[in-house]
Amino acid sequence: MSALRVAIVGAGIMGRTHARVLADYHRSTLAAVCSRDEGRAAGLAREHGAPLVFTDYRELMASPEVDAVIIATPDFAHHDIAVAAAQAGKHILVEKPLTTDLAEADSIVAAVRAAGVVGSVLFNHRWIPAYYQAMQRIESGELGRPRMAYARKNDTIYVPTEMIGWADRTTSAWFLNAHDIDLVTWYFGDEAVEAYASGVRGVLSGRGIDTYDAIQAQVRYRGGAIATFESCWIYPNSFPTMVDSWVAVTCERGVIHMDRKEEQIQVAGPQRFEFPRNLLLLDLTGRPQGSVRHAITHWVDCILDGAAPLVSLEHARHVTAILDAIHRSLREDRPVRVA
Repeated sequence: MSALRVAIVGAGIMGRTHARVLADYHRSTLAAVCSRDEGRAAGLAREHGAPLVFTDYRELMASPEVDAVIIATPDFAHHDIAVAAAQAGKHILVEKPLTTDLAEADSIVAAVRAAGVVGSVLFNHRWIPAYYQAMQRIESGELGRPRMAYARKNDTIYVPTEMIGWADRTTSAWFLNAHDIDLVTWYFGDEAVEAYASGVRGVLSGRGIDTYDAIQAQVRYRGGAIATFESCWIYPNSFPTMVDSWVAVTCERGVIHMDRKEEQIQVAGPQRFEFPRNLLLLDLTGRPQGSVRHAITHWVDCILDGAAPLVSLEHARHVTAILDAIHRSLREDRPVRVA
C-alpha cells in the first residue's frame, strides 16, 4: 500500500484539523469526508482534494476506496461509528475520550479485536515534547516511582457556551480530563482502582446549559499512588489562554512540573496580554506541525508498518472506566470502584 486512504467522520474543529494533517502527510491521503452537514463535508473535501463525500457513515463504511477512519464526532457519538468501521474492516482512530459510556467502550474494543484492525484513541498530549520527556525521566528510574500527581485542565467559558454546541451532553471531566487521566495513568504504569469526586453547578445552568461548572476527583491506583484531576470551564474570557493546563508528578526522589500556559512565547498586544498556543498544532512554512500531527501520523505509520500504537484501545477503555467511576461518584456522593 503506497498511501493509507483515510476518511474523516465529523467536519467540525477537530475534523478540519485532522484533514489538514492527512492531506499533508506523504503516507496518507484524505479519501472521504462524512458529516450530516453535507455543505460542510463537501467544503472540507474540496479544500483538501478528497474525492468522496458522505452524509451517512454507514454508506462510507461500504466504500472500497477507504482503508481507515478517523472519528471526530462529539464525545458521546463515537460508538456506533467505531463499531461499524471495525466490522467493515476499516482501521480506526477515535478522538478522545473513546466513549462516555463504559459498555460502549467494551463494545468498541471487542469489535476492533474481532476484526483484527488497528484501533487507537487520539490522546495527542503524549506527543507534546515536555510530556513525552517526563515519561522518559520517569522510565529512567532516577526519580523513583511516581507516588502522587495533580492535573488541572480548566477552560474559559467560551468553550462550553460558544465553541461547542453540545456541552449539555458532556462534562468538563469528559471533555478535558481525559487527556490528563491518560497521561498520569501512563506515567504511573498502573491501573486505577477507586475514585471519589465532587462537582459544582450554577453558572452554566444559569445560561441554560445543564452541566457541571467544575469537577475535582481523587483517584487511587493499585500500587498505592494517588492523583487529583481538576476540570473547570467557567474561567472568564479575559484569561490570557483558552486552556489553563498544568500537571505535576511527585516521585519518590523528585518532582516534575509541566505548565502549558506559556508555550515559549508571550505577546503584549494593544488590547490584552497573551500566551499564544503552538504545541498542539501550528502552521510552519505552510505545513501543520505539532503533537496532533505526530499522533495522527504515528497511527498511519502503525497501520502501514504493522506496529502497535502507543495508545492501546485497552488503555483508552481504562481511561473511560476511570471517568465512568468519577461520574458515578458524583451521582452517588461516595468513593466508587473503577470497573
